[in-house]
Amino acid sequence: MRTSAPRTALLCSRPRVRFRPTTVREWPVQRGGALLAVLWLSAALSAIAFSVANSVRGETERASTHADSVRAYYLAAGAVDRALLYMQWGPAYRNPDGSPRYYAPDKPFLRMPFPAGEVFVEVIPETSKLNINTAPAEELLRLMLASGIPPGQADEIVAGIVDWRSAVPPGAVTPFDQYYLSLAPSFRARHASFQEIEELLLVKGMTPDLFYGSYERGPEGNLIPRGGLRDCLSIYGALAGFDVNTVSPVLMAAIGLTPNSIAAILERRRVLPFRSAADLAPLAEAGGPGFRRLAVSAGTIFTIRATAQLRIGENQLSDLRRSVAAVVKYPTDFAKEPPYTVLRWYDNTWVDLRAWQ
Repeated sequence: MRTSAPRTALLCSRPRVRFRPTTVREWPVQRGGALLAVLWLSAALSAIAFSVANSVRGETERASTHADSVRAYYLAAGAVDRALLYMQWGPAYRNPDGSPRYYAPDKPFLRMPFPAGEVFVEVIPETSKLNINTAPAEELLRLMLASGIPPGQADEIVAGIVDWRSAVPPGAVTPFDQYYLSLAPSFRARHASFQEIEELLLVKGMTPDLFYGSYERGPEGNLIPRGGLRDCLSIYGALAGFDVNTVSPVLMAAIGLTPNSIAAILERRRVLPFRSAADLAPLAEAGGPGFRRLAVSAGTIFTIRATAQLRIGENQLSDLRRSVAAVVKYPTDFAKEPPYTVLRWYDNTWVDLRAWQ
């Protein structure tokens, strides 16, 4: 008789599991996949770290440049304040040899050293510029052509200036007004005298490069600064008696001076300023028909323009420059209070870097 023990043992026994032995060839594949994943992860983390480091470095440099710009701004603004005092003290204080200790009207610029940097200050009489409100259209056209503006564009700008400063009947709309009204935002011409020289930027045909100045390629491919119309025109300007020490070469050409006389004036005032009408006499014969419109006269209204550079070493200056300007009116008697009136302040202005050379 058979017992049931073997059947019970068969039912309760664990099933056999067959393990396939791993071959030697599969281990390098697994190890290579893990290494490749680690390499990709390291590359991704390195790229992220590089991007973050580059952003931090850029922001740090940007913050440093902004801080230097602010410091240079206040250095230039302080130089304008000092120049105002120098001009006020100029007639009263002199050195033992009789030369002015602080300022003389024939000084077109001042160099002011500070512990934090150096400042170059330009003192530009408004009498060295043509009055935009009273100048004849023919003279404005000669000025535009002398500035290198194409004839068609020059005609349009001069016509726009005349239209801007000319009165019209109430309700009348000129062709220039129709153009201005088609712009966005729209406006109309003032049809009265220019109140600020920056209004010239609104005149049809005018561009910022023509107004402020720009750079053009020279024969050798180098960049040459080209002055703007703001250096030739002013609402406080004159029609004659232009200050010979600061008048623009473009304006001298526009009023009729010969190229040789312009070059002689520029060379003379680069070495030594004109101090009296007697200094002009040797140049009068070959000066051209407009020479008689020059004078050694500064007037009472000035543009004081200061450009500051920070000191980064004992004998080294930063490449960063910041320029500010002020239009100032002095009374004929410096003893009056207040001694001057600031008519306009510019927090940022474009300066021809040739003045630093």
